[in-house]
Amino acid sequence: MESTSLVRLAFGTVGPAVEGKWSVPGTAQARYTERVGLRGANPAAVIQLIENRGGHRPVKRTWTVQGEITGSGLPALGAGAR
Repeated sequence: MESTSLVRLAFGTVGPAVEGKWSVPGTAQARYTERVGLRGANPAAVIQLIENRGGHRPVKRTWTVQGEITGSGLPALGAGAR
Protein backbone atom coordinates (compact mmCIF):
# COMPACT_ATOMS: atom_id res chain seq x y z
CA MET A 1 0.00 0.00 0.00
CA GLU A 2 1.43 3.36 -1.10
CA SER A 3 1.68 6.02 1.59
CA THR A 4 2.13 9.72 0.89
CA SER A 5 1.88 12.82 3.00
CA LEU A 6 -0.22 15.84 2.09
CA VAL A 7 -0.16 19.43 3.26
CA ARG A 8 -3.36 21.39 2.67
CA LEU A 9 -3.72 25.17 3.05
CA ALA A 10 -7.25 26.61 3.02
CA PHE A 11 -8.56 30.05 3.86
CA GLY A 12 -11.69 28.81 5.60
CA THR A 13 -13.35 25.49 6.31
CA VAL A 14 -15.15 25.41 2.95
CA GLY A 15 -14.00 26.42 -0.48
CA PRO A 16 -10.80 25.99 -2.48
CA ALA A 17 -7.55 24.79 -0.97
CA VAL A 18 -3.97 24.39 -2.12
CA GLU A 19 -2.54 20.91 -1.57
CA GLY A 20 0.95 19.47 -1.97
CA LYS A 21 1.87 15.77 -1.92
CA TRP A 22 5.20 14.22 -0.89
CA SER A 23 6.39 10.62 -0.66
CA VAL A 24 8.86 11.52 2.13
CA PRO A 25 7.05 12.32 5.41
CA GLY A 26 9.89 14.56 6.64
CA THR A 27 9.54 16.79 3.59
CA ALA A 28 5.80 17.14 4.14
CA GLN A 29 6.39 17.99 7.82
CA ALA A 30 8.88 20.70 6.79
CA ARG A 31 6.37 22.17 4.30
CA TYR A 32 3.63 22.11 6.95
CA THR A 33 5.89 24.02 9.36
CA GLU A 34 6.81 26.46 6.58
CA ARG A 35 3.15 27.14 5.76
CA VAL A 36 2.35 27.74 9.43
CA GLY A 37 5.17 30.30 9.54
CA LEU A 38 4.03 32.04 6.35
CA ARG A 39 0.24 31.93 6.69
CA GLY A 40 -0.57 30.82 10.24
CA ALA A 41 -1.35 34.32 11.52
CA ASN A 42 -4.18 34.76 8.99
CA PRO A 43 -7.41 34.32 10.98
CA ALA A 44 -9.04 32.35 8.13
CA ALA A 45 -6.09 30.01 7.43
CA VAL A 46 -6.41 26.30 8.16
CA ILE A 47 -3.27 24.22 7.51
CA GLN A 48 -3.31 20.43 7.73
CA LEU A 49 -0.72 17.64 7.58
CA ILE A 50 -2.47 14.53 6.30
CA GLU A 51 -1.26 10.97 5.73
CA ASN A 52 -2.69 9.23 2.66
CA ARG A 53 -2.70 5.43 3.00
CA GLY A 54 -4.61 3.72 0.22
CA GLY A 55 -7.45 6.23 0.26
CA HIS A 56 -7.61 6.47 4.07
CA ARG A 57 -6.54 10.03 5.00
CA PRO A 58 -5.98 10.52 8.74
CA VAL A 59 -5.11 14.10 9.70
CA LYS A 60 -1.93 14.25 11.79
CA ARG A 61 -1.86 17.99 12.57
CA THR A 62 -4.15 20.98 12.07
CA TRP A 63 -3.14 24.61 12.55
CA THR A 64 -5.52 27.55 12.92
CA VAL A 65 -4.91 31.00 14.36
CA GLN A 66 -6.03 29.54 17.72
CA GLY A 67 -3.10 27.09 17.67
CA GLU A 68 -2.26 23.54 16.71
CA ILE A 69 -4.21 20.33 17.27
CA THR A 70 -2.56 16.94 16.81
CA GLY A 71 -4.08 13.49 16.53
CA SER A 72 -5.43 11.01 14.04
CA GLY A 73 -9.13 11.64 14.72
CA LEU A 74 -9.21 15.11 13.20
CA PRO A 75 -11.45 15.80 10.19
CA ALA A 76 -9.78 16.67 6.88
CA LEU A 77 -10.99 19.78 5.10
CA GLY A 78 -12.65 18.94 1.83
CA ALA A 79 -12.49 15.24 2.70
CA GLY A 80 -14.66 14.37 -0.28
CA ALA A 81 -12.50 16.33 -2.72
CA ARG A 82 -9.72 14.82 -4.83
